[in-house]
Amino acid sequence: MPDGILNGRLLVVAFEGWNDAGDAASGAVVALKELLDVYPIAEIDPEVYFDYQFNRPTATLDEEGNRLLVWPGVTVFGPVADGELFLMLGTEPSRNWKSFAAEIIEIIEDRDITGVVFLGAMLADVPHTRPISVFLTSDNDEVRRELELERSQYEGPVGILSVLAEAAENIGVETVSIWASVPHYVHSVPSPKATLALIEKLEEVVGVVIPRGDLEEQASTWEASIDTLAGDDEDMASYIHQLEQARDTVDSPEASGEAIAQEFEKYLRKRDGGKADGRGGSPA
Repeated sequence: MPDGILNGRLLVVAFEGWNDAGDAASGAVVALKELLDVYPIAEIDPEVYFDYQFNRPTATLDEEGNRLLVWPGVTVFGPVADGELFLMLGTEPSRNWKSFAAEIIEIIEDRDITGVVFLGAMLADVPHTRPISVFLTSDNDEVRRELELERSQYEGPVGILSVLAEAAENIGVETVSIWASVPHYVHSVPSPKATLALIEKLEEVVGVVIPRGDLEEQASTWEASIDTLAGDDEDMASYIHQLEQARDTVDSPEASGEAIAQEFEKYLRKRDGGKADGRGGSPA
C-alpha cells in the first residue's frame, strides 16, 4: 500500500446527508471522535457554504433546558498528542464547492496531511443478515495498484467527496474512498452494522488498530431488531430471503470483481436520476 495512506498523517472524512445512508459514514467518524483523543482544530464558516433553506439549523435543548440553535457546518479534529489521525465531520455544503475545497486543502497542507480516506454509505438491495458489503475506489493509480482496485468507469454528477478527492490528488495527497451498502428497507434508522463495517475496512486499509467501543453490541442489537420485524411480516421476510439468495450468488466463487463493480456503477447511475443539480449526483 502507498506510504501516504499507511504511514503518513491521515485525514478521515465523512459528510452527513446524501452520502450517508443509515448515518453509517458520519457514525463511523463520530465513533472515532469519541474513541480517540482529538480536539477541534478548524471550523468552516457555515455562512459561506450553506443554504439554510436547504440545510436548516435545528433547535435543541441544553442540559439546563435552554433552547439552542445548532447550525450546519464542518469541523476538522486533530490529535491531542503526537497522533497521526485527523477527522473531518459535517454536512455536505450546498454552494461554493471550489472555495470550500480550497479551504480544506489549506488545512491539509498546514497540518502536513499525506493521505485522505473518504467514508460513504449508500442504500442498496442487500440483506441485513449478511456481512455489509464494502467497496473501495480511488482516482490514484498507485493506490489502485497497491490495493488491487479496479478503476471506476462512472461518468455523471458527483458529490463533494469527489471534489475534495480531486483537489487533494492535485497537490499530491493520495486518496481512497470506502463505501458501505446499507439495506434500503431499513433506511430510516441508523445502521451500526454498516458503521462497524466501515471502521473495520478503515483499520485494514490504514494498518492501525481502532477501538470498537460498543459498536459490535449495537450492530447485533440492530440485526436482531430487524429479524423481529421480519418475523411478523411475511412479505418482508420473503423479500429478505430473495436478497439473501442474490447476495449468496454474488459471494460465490463464480462471481467476479468486475460483476460486483458493475453493480456499484449501476447504483451510481440509478442515484443520478439523469439530473445534475449542482448538489451532487453520485455518492462520490
